[in-house]
Amino acid sequence: MLLFIVKRLLSSIPTLLLLIIVSFVLMHLAPGGPFTSEKDLPAAVLANINAKYGLDQPWHIQLWNYISSIIFHFDFGPSFKYKDISVNQIIAQGFPITMTYGLLSFIVATVFGVSLGISAAVKHNTWLDYLAVGISIGAQVLPNFIMAPILIIIFTLWLELLPGGGWNGGQWQYIIMPVIALSTSYMASIARLTRGSMLEVLNSNFIRTAKAKGLPMRTIILRHALKPALLPVLSYLGPAFVGMISGSVVIDIYFGTGGMGQFFVEAALSRDYSLLMGITILFGVLTILFSTIVDILYAWLDPKIKL
Repeated sequence: MLLFIVKRLLSSIPTLLLLIIVSFVLMHLAPGGPFTSEKDLPAAVLANINAKYGLDQPWHIQLWNYISSIIFHFDFGPSFKYKDISVNQIIAQGFPITMTYGLLSFIVATVFGVSLGISAAVKHNTWLDYLAVGISIGAQVLPNFIMAPILIIIFTLWLELLPGGGWNGGQWQYIIMPVIALSTSYMASIARLTRGSMLEVLNSNFIRTAKAKGLPMRTIILRHALKPALLPVLSYLGPAFVGMISGSVVIDIYFGTGGMGQFFVEAALSRDYSLLMGITILFGVLTILFSTIVDILYAWLDPKIKL
């Protein structure tokens, strides 16, 4: 297992390096620049600004300096849009907010999705199964960019129960709607995966043998069926978690939480290369990290994977 983990971690290094190179090249191929979007500057002024930020150097020199700064100093550089503040400071400000409601959304989606899927599979073709399937279908057709305004209309404008935006230190009143909006569609996908996988496992020979031995259904589910049934679900949870973090763009726009999504949009519109690269690398690291964790857990649950 240790060798498998080491190999998996080492394989993520060239993946991350390729992500940085491709993102850097594509960003500089896009028309315009961070200092040409608002108004035309005198050539001398523009040259001085580009020289200050190293944008007058060849691309390969800029790329090498950028990668070296990350590796040796863990420094993503200064922001071109936000004056007197670095990308590291912006990430330190916005990422805890995004991680807070992203992690809560992940927990809610996983707990309710797995529970709903197991209940539907165990009570197959009963009212509970039909109810669970109906909830999953209804939640699946309401992605976060549709769910968010609906929640604001209902709970803020009509019922006046919850604030329609802001963060205010992460008080629970400001977290409820972002978590619901972000977790609903993922909960539906997890429920469908769990239901389908659990139905397949419950029809397996070893489950029929366990039933023939007279084991209680609770014991069969928890000790024999749950572990193999969660394998497909587990492979989905890693990308789902990263999707909830990167999907914060919509949540930040609708609820104004001040998370990473809002900074990401503004950086793209203003050609803030360093901030855009920093957030892209952050999302890339999260994707690689949680994909690696899922692979390790998958190998722990199913030892054949290590081969």
